[in-house]
Amino acid sequence: MPTEVADDRRRLNRARYAVAAVFCVHGAVTGSFATRIPWIQDHAGVGAGQLGLALAFPAIGASLAMPLAGAVSHRYGARTALRGLLALWTLALALPALSPNVYALCATLFVYGATAGMSDVAMNALGVEVENRLDRSIMSGLHGMWSVGALLGSAAGTVAAHLGSDARLHHLLASAVLTVVGLLACQGVLDLRSSADEEPPPRFALPPKSAVVIGAIGFCGVFAEGASLDWSAVYLRDVLGTSAGLAAASTTAFALTMAVARLVGDRVVDRFGPVRTVRVGGVLATAGGVLVVLAPHPAAAMTGFGCIGLGIAVVVPLAFAAAGRSGTNPSLSIAGVATITYTSGLIAPSAIGGIADLTSLVVSFGLVTVLAFGLVLGAGVLRGSNRGAAPAAPGATGTQAPAPAPDLRA
Repeated sequence: MPTEVADDRRRLNRARYAVAAVFCVHGAVTGSFATRIPWIQDHAGVGAGQLGLALAFPAIGASLAMPLAGAVSHRYGARTALRGLLALWTLALALPALSPNVYALCATLFVYGATAGMSDVAMNALGVEVENRLDRSIMSGLHGMWSVGALLGSAAGTVAAHLGSDARLHHLLASAVLTVVGLLACQGVLDLRSSADEEPPPRFALPPKSAVVIGAIGFCGVFAEGASLDWSAVYLRDVLGTSAGLAAASTTAFALTMAVARLVGDRVVDRFGPVRTVRVGGVLATAGGVLVVLAPHPAAAMTGFGCIGLGIAVVVPLAFAAAGRSGTNPSLSIAGVATITYTSGLIAPSAIGGIADLTSLVVSFGLVTVLAFGLVLGAGVLRGSNRGAAPAAPGATGTQAPAPAPDLRA
């Protein structure tokens, strides 16, 4: 029996590393895309308002497609489903840069968002299942690996932008490499399959009342994340007049601070508690927002974006932990918080563009600063959240992944 237990533990650890690699690949796609948004904007010939409109289409695509991920996993098994959905996502990276106008850009970003959402749901379901079987928290680390991937993708994008390379070629090459890496990583994830008589998971989960307040905290953090990730490069270029390479580097700085904070987040929360951690993080993120808005030169703005990333990094894992201890149905509460926060991350880029079109990008990031301060005011709702394994979904079995809480960036 001890040998069997040890073998099972090694198998689960291998599955953990495999799903961590999947998170990294998923983040790398996002980072690769974000750094070339200015190039894509220029190539498609769109202004800030039209770009903001186009960036709403990933939200529409994801919202319509995410419910399908559970059914795909139920029918084909978790490993096969993740392999296919992740490949669709990595291949979709090549599409936006090919768009010659705003209509084509909206269409390609719809596909980009749909594949992002479905692969996001599938990989989080597997991450939660591994966490439950290991009986210890790993989700913060998985989110950290997503940020590492975003950092790697944005770093490569920064180099490509600095060299003045064509984003169509850059994204085609990145798409090919990430597809191969993703397929290899999927080989090691758990191969969960549903029993023949098991009902498919529900398509939608509306947030219960107990999750709304907690979800509001997640909304604030994820809005700041989505806005900074997609608009930091445009902000430095358009507001402060930087070069394309330096503008792309701002996205890299943001991704770097997010990655570092998430990788060490568990230890910080264990020492200081969730409320104090989020409250101090909110102060830091608010200060970063003020620095961005008032920045007289690019270095100050880049520092501000870094502070925002550092301050909001652990908000989402702690919001899920608090949701797991609220209400009479913890899994439904987690799904509700995931719905609110994921929606925030998807609408943030388009909201920033819409406000910028009516006023300016400076005003847009004034809103980001206000929402960051909301973390300071509302951190108390996270009191008592733990770092344990997330609860399984109602009706989940040892052979079927539980209903997932989407990874934000999300």
